Amino acid sequence: MTDESVTTAPRVGWIGCGRMGFAMARRLARAGVDVSAWNRTRSKAEPLTADGATVVDAIADLRGHDVVFTMVSTSQDLLQVLLGDDGLLVDAERLPRVVVDCSTVSTEASEQVRAACVERGIAFLASPVSGNGKVVKAGKLSLVASGPEETFEQVAPLLRHIGRHVTYVGEGDLARLVKICHNLFLGVVTQSMAEITVLAEKGGVPRAAFLDFLNNSVMGSVFTRYKSPAFVHLDYTPTFTPLLLRKDFDLGLAAARAHDVPMPIAAATAQLVQSSVGSGRVTEDFAILLDLQAQASGLELKPEDAQVDDGLAEEQP
Repeated sequence: MTDESVTTAPRVGWIGCGRMGFAMARRLARAGVDVSAWNRTRSKAEPLTADGATVVDAIADLRGHDVVFTMVSTSQDLLQVLLGDDGLLVDAERLPRVVVDCSTVSTEASEQVRAACVERGIAFLASPVSGNGKVVKAGKLSLVASGPEETFEQVAPLLRHIGRHVTYVGEGDLARLVKICHNLFLGVVTQSMAEITVLAEKGGVPRAAFLDFLNNSVMGSVFTRYKSPAFVHLDYTPTFTPLLLRKDFDLGLAAARAHDVPMPIAAATAQLVQSSVGSGRVTEDFAILLDLQAQASGLELKPEDAQVDDGLAEEQP
């Protein structure tokens, strides 16, 4: 297998077809990439066949592929699908050329996987993402990558099929730290957005009107815009749960301790995220931070019947 095989017409394996993984694998398939996908619950991956992908019954079926992506929920999941009894890397005779992990996992787990790949002569790229399933569909996902620069250059065309922007940040597992910092900011911004929205509403301003102003001001962002429908309609269909956000705050604050960086705002937000988990509403979107802020402020929220543009019209690759 030559280096060109990774960049011209690679056979791609995909492990993990949850909300994010499915949408990402679909973009590759719709771009004409030869994709074979595995998911613990096969039925969740089956719809990919309509886009030209193949769904396989076992991770072992992906071992001969050029590039294998992983998109799983936890560090333990990543170790299991790669190094577990039936994992991708346990057969020394049949191994992929490159493994690209897009999950948000600890740097320790990433380092363990990277070491296992190096031992087997496999290039490993960490490439976590910014966005949710709807962002993927809209073609607005961002990815950050770290690992051997040569490997990044080979895999970058695939990453650009998945998202609109890819940033290479260096060797090793630096991309993990970037993603953890990103998700700390995600939580802090959402909590701050909840606080100011509740303040405005309690003072008599409709949420839709306040967020319309915010989103069209210098303080608005892609994120505040696409979170606005949830805040206005109180629609907490999950894109990212409080449990997942709590995991990322745990990782982020652990990194802060390791690097001796004080993070008082992030630490306070972590307690509010923990309150959202403690409320028992762990299957809803983390935007329930708005509800918790309203309750603490003596404000009863009701859905507003207003049109809100989330800025995420779906884009076909």
